[in-house]
Amino acid sequence: MNAAVRAVARAAMYNNIEVVGIERGYAGLLGEEFIKMDLRTVSNIIQNGGTVLYTARCLEFKEDAVQQTAVEICKKHHIDGLVVIGGDGSFRGAAKLSAKGVPCIGIPGTIDNDIAASDYTIGFDTAVNCVTEMIDKIRDTSRSHMRCSVVEVMGRRAGYIALQSGIASGATCILVPEVPMPYSDILKKIEDGKASGKSHFIIVVAEGVGGTQELTKKIEEDTGIVSRCTILGYVQRGGSPTVRDRVMASEMGAYSVELLKKGIGNRVVVYKDGNITDFDIQEALHMKKAFPMDLFATAGEISI
Repeated sequence: MNAAVRAVARAAMYNNIEVVGIERGYAGLLGEEFIKMDLRTVSNIIQNGGTVLYTARCLEFKEDAVQQTAVEICKKHHIDGLVVIGGDGSFRGAAKLSAKGVPCIGIPGTIDNDIAASDYTIGFDTAVNCVTEMIDKIRDTSRSHMRCSVVEVMGRRAGYIALQSGIASGATCILVPEVPMPYSDILKKIEDGKASGKSHFIIVVAEGVGGTQELTKKIEEDTGIVSRCTILGYVQRGGSPTVRDRVMASEMGAYSVELLKKGIGNRVVVYKDGNITDFDIQEALHMKKAFPMDLFATAGEISI
């Protein structure tokens, strides 16, 4: 997010547009938590994880009266347009503000990579690289002690982190909410591995699948292999962003400013079919994202 904030601020200033940063998202907008931004405000942040503007949930922003209050606050502070970085909930708020006369541009930012309109969301590559690094470290112990390591990663409704980190770390099995896998299939994978001389195993589980600790216990009971569960948690959400995230966020941020400069609002900036483009927010919210079944099948084939 910092790379996107930096790009928006500097692209705007390059075009002689004044910029303010709103701390804590919609909650900060309602609380009038504004900071004046200049070239130096966004210096030395592109390499940092998180966001210098902070973030917060604002459930009351779903209410029409609260949205109207936000519009009046924008008018009071001469805010002519907003760039909103986040997911579907943030975009719904942006659509409401756009309809009430405050042009808004959304930038997809979520580590889950589950925004349907965009093939890629900023934060995903950093998260996947972090997870893969952690699994590599876990594998050292798993291999040395001839164990089965069951690793739970983020992804309550989406298995993209599990799928890509699982492939990258050579996991025996990858469990995602989009593709139910019978326990018997998991057991067969492990037994087949043992028969071929394999002595340690990595199982990557998206949190939306659930039952990670119970699965670990059952694997040990049924196979006799000492099994350990690791839940990676919030370590996945931090760290210095990867090159891909920095560049993608920079492109999307600059593109957002171009739209607002033309007086265009109610759009989501996305990465689609290899290009940066934009969609109407409502159109974007109604899109469906197909899980990459071909890649999932490939993961199964090469994990023998």
